Amino acid sequence: MTDDSVLVHTEGRAGRLTLNRPRAINALDHTMVRRIDRALTDWEADPAVETVVITGAGERGLCAGGDIRSIHADASSGGGAASADFWRDEYRLNARIARYPKPYVAVMDGIVMGGGVGVSAHGSVRIVTERSKVAMPETGIGFVPDVGGTYLLALAPGGLGTHLALTGAAVGAGDALLCGLADHYVPSGLLPALLAGLAHEAAADVLPGHVRPAPDGELAGHREWIDHCYAAETVEDIVDRLLETGVPAAKEAAETILAKSPTAVKVTLAALRRARDLGPLERVLEQEYRVSCAALATADLVEGIRAQVVDKDRTPRWSPATLAEVTDEDVARFFAPLGERELSLRP
Repeated sequence: MTDDSVLVHTEGRAGRLTLNRPRAINALDHTMVRRIDRALTDWEADPAVETVVITGAGERGLCAGGDIRSIHADASSGGGAASADFWRDEYRLNARIARYPKPYVAVMDGIVMGGGVGVSAHGSVRIVTERSKVAMPETGIGFVPDVGGTYLLALAPGGLGTHLALTGAAVGAGDALLCGLADHYVPSGLLPALLAGLAHEAAADVLPGHVRPAPDGELAGHREWIDHCYAAETVEDIVDRLLETGVPAAKEAAETILAKSPTAVKVTLAALRRARDLGPLERVLEQEYRVSCAALATADLVEGIRAQVVDKDRTPRWSPATLAEVTDEDVARFFAPLGERELSLRP
């Protein structure tokens, strides 16, 4: 049977990738990652293809992330080897997208989360619309932002990236632009004309006729407390500062963080701060691979996916249950070398 989870075709000068699992909001699995990579290989050598464009089928979004149901099943009963293999190829794809020699246009319309960020926000032309909801929500399932998410969020201004990473908050177009997760705002009604134009002209020539000023976001007005609170040294100190501000939005952020996996939020903070000193995306992806593989051995990843996606009771039982119980040694274990299993990427 032919797999149609990614539709691959050309329209004029453009190579078109359409993530095609609309019922799952185009969640990525290993087959899809491999299919995208094969298409990029073919088009890189094809002079007739000048631009690559990635979109999502259906009305809900580009991609809701990785297929975490499969990860849950694998981590629960398969030992995690399939998930580790998936991440290895996925992170290689993320790095490839960032270095792709032809314009890579990502239409980040609707929901773009987790793995969806990985196949879009590393592109050279990143378009958001009034429907965009961009997020790295991994701490809510006992996991840590990956697919280069810690690289992107570490580059965001001030404390914005840390805020998004720890809370998992989704942002709209204006805030995605502010945080460096997107480049251009195009109203969704203009997307068909934009895509048609890309089949005949270069992205740099087509974009000006469709880009519009983005609606105002929300985060710019909260920069004072965000930058102050997320500059604190530890997650506990961040939460304390958030609660002390007296700002309702800051209190809400604190409560959100306290509901996430205590281990995941501590590892996320460490990963973000380490990412700032690692240099290129490839080094950060290598670190993320260590962290992701380590997460497979924890109870929180399986429990988080169970609570949010499998049973949907939204009441995960984290272990350890509090921030105070997560030690520095617990966090350090996520960054331990993997030996011969290391991911090694060329810049």
